[in-house]
Amino acid sequence: MQKGLFNLKKSLKSKNYDNPLQVKLLAIYDDDQPIRQQYILAQKEFGYQSKQIDSLGKVMMYKVSINLIKVIEILDKYGWVGTDKVGGTANQTLFLVIQHADLKTQQKHLPMMREAVKNKNATGTALALLEDRVALEEGKRQVYGSQIGRDNETNKNYVLPLDDPDNVDKRRAEVGLGLLAEYVKSWDIILNVEEYKKQLPELEERHKRQK
Repeated sequence: MQKGLFNLKKSLKSKNYDNPLQVKLLAIYDDDQPIRQQYILAQKEFGYQSKQIDSLGKVMMYKVSINLIKVIEILDKYGWVGTDKVGGTANQTLFLVIQHADLKTQQKHLPMMREAVKNKNATGTALALLEDRVALEEGKRQVYGSQIGRDNETNKNYVLPLDDPDNVDKRRAEVGLGLLAEYVKSWDIILNVEEYKKQLPELEERHKRQK
């Protein structure tokens, strides 16, 4: 009975969707995500400097350029549409494409996404990632520690330059992110905040060299 009621509510909610727009966004998602997953798996299997990564990277960047045009057209026409209009996956597609755009495009749409979060049309966790990407590209330190770099000399990952490391977990909690030390384990990083603070000047120089 409860399951039937849930399905009924879901069905009624979907009737309010902009179905043609949802279909467009889901098609972009299906084009964008599989190649990105292949790229991530290839990094682990063949290494960051492999021929496979180079080949997949070119395909991925081509798809990003095409999908970015489509997403910008949608944002210009409809704004940052929420889950109530297109559903969760289609809504998420807007962020997934914009976060990999060039800096000018990210800067242009960052205020729109901030407003979308206020209106509950985007998540604070996604916004935090975009805020960090933009900050780093502008030559600043990231705020939430979401962005990870890789030292090409040692082949080790590290947290890209981070502002106020002592209070990062408070900031992460405010937007719905978990502890940074847990987050970075996926990249085989063991975070020691005191050591990290000592290394920050060197990390900033390394990031500038490798940009």
